[in-house]
Amino acid sequence: MRHGEKAMKTIKVLGIGCANCRNTIRLLEAVAHDKGVVIHVEKVEEIQEIMRYGIMSTPGVVIDGQVVHVGGVPSRQKIEGWLQDRPSS
Repeated sequence: MRHGEKAMKTIKVLGIGCANCRNTIRLLEAVAHDKGVVIHVEKVEEIQEIMRYGIMSTPGVVIDGQVVHVGGVPSRQKIEGWLQDRPSS
């Protein structure tokens, strides 16, 4: 990675395809585009996999393996915070 480049964030949206899940994906993509952040969004619709994350209310959002949101569409401000540079764990 060259100086100044941001690492791609892997984001999973967990849900069974409801409107809130679709809106969450659209908002994630829009905010990432606006901020110049490269993301890879994966839609997870299989109940067993969703439950492995302990998600009981959808959509759930998982970034780089960590659950960051459960239930309802997250705010633009919340997403902007997720997409800020943070140290890798």
